Amino acid sequence: MVNKAVIVGASGLVGGELLNILLQENYYTEVLALVRKELPVRHKKLVQLVVNFDSLPEHANAINGKALFCCLGSTRSKTPDLSVYRKIDHDYPVQLAEIAKENKVASFHLISAVGANADSSNFYTRLKGETERDIKKVGLHVLHIYQPSLLTGNRMEYRFAERIATVLMKALDPLLLGGLKKYKSIPAAVVARAMYKQSLNSEEGVFVHPSHHIKQLA
Repeated sequence: MVNKAVIVGASGLVGGELLNILLQENYYTEVLALVRKELPVRHKKLVQLVVNFDSLPEHANAINGKALFCCLGSTRSKTPDLSVYRKIDHDYPVQLAEIAKENKVASFHLISAVGANADSSNFYTRLKGETERDIKKVGLHVLHIYQPSLLTGNRMEYRFAERIATVLMKALDPLLLGGLKKYKSIPAAVVARAMYKQSLNSEEGVFVHPSHHIKQLA
């Protein structure tokens, strides 16, 4: 029996951790990574498909299987053009959800962010909220949305602001109690493990996992 997983955004912090899990664990027998350029990863289960994300429908036939993990995301420093930023964080994930529904992919898993709110005055949290809202409208049978706080881990690229934030959060995390728990920093590896485990759960519905709950799922 072929259990196929599709992962998008495998070059990122969470995506990289998740790709390792998918390749190491036995449940998924095939892993398809949609990439802009090939990753320096080789494994008998891994198939890399280099795609132009502006032409996702052209690759729809390959996007099928048990689970689709959408780990796409960018930053303002990396993508200063807000129209391009929106395509990466909103348009591509919504298109992937539509293709997943059409191809009867069993479950869809989206990385969002703490504070996501379509009505927010902040560009980042508003965009994440709009993405969540529009993917919910697609009508997937199984949708998991993960809202991590500041992600920690070893990035391939150096981000000065995030490095400073990580140091600060180490001091602040113990002080974030009660309703503030969701703002505690969280290791990318923990988010990835939670995503993998939830993909083994076939319960139908829309599930939104705030950061402090993600830790319990991992």
